[in-house]
Amino acid sequence: MFLQLKEIRKSYGEKENRTEVLKGISLNAEKGEFCVLLGSSGSGKSTLLNIIGGIDEADSGEVIIRDESLSGMNEKQLTRYRRNHLGYIFQMYNLIPNLTVRENIEVGAWLSRDPLDTDELLNVLGLTEHQDKIPSQLSGGQQQRTAIGRAIIKNPDILLCDEPTGALDYKTSKEILKLIETVNQKYGSTVIMVTHNDAIRLMADKIIRLRDGMIRDITMNETKISAEKLEW
Repeated sequence: MFLQLKEIRKSYGEKENRTEVLKGISLNAEKGEFCVLLGSSGSGKSTLLNIIGGIDEADSGEVIIRDESLSGMNEKQLTRYRRNHLGYIFQMYNLIPNLTVRENIEVGAWLSRDPLDTDELLNVLGLTEHQDKIPSQLSGGQQQRTAIGRAIIKNPDILLCDEPTGALDYKTSKEILKLIETVNQKYGSTVIMVTHNDAIRLMADKIIRLRDGMIRDITMNETKISAEKLEW
């Protein structure tokens, strides 16, 4: 098993203000699998994603990737784990404003032992003709493409996506989903995507529904459709 989560629990606050956000989450993901985490606000989706990403720490339970457990890792080991295994795509692009598209993407390459080819990736992203522009000269979709490029040039085992289309219009959202689909298929990254958009489940291999910090159900999608055919 490539990724395993075992009885993940997480709470915030103290005493009477204590809120249990995750209540014993267990799930698995295979290498190259496209997983979607669905649920309403407050269901624990983003918290779970942050724990997988080593950004947040579970109160109890275990996250295991390639037989390597995050439990007990010190900060230096967690930094190495994030650098070697993970790519992040957020709703906010977090690009460096005075760097070009190419330079923003290459920031990710500097963190990798085995980066992808920048020119090839720029072509896949549809950014070759924009590579010398700075973020303020780009559309929202182009900025998100650049952020995706920065995440995947590392050639990560896992691509964590937190509402990557949340700030985009319908047409651009579909273009970004198509791009993430291409990355999943071309480079074999395991994708774990948090979304409110129920339609996105149709392009996933595995759909994990959360409610009130617990898994409501996990289903496998036997008849996936491509991102370009999604409608909502």
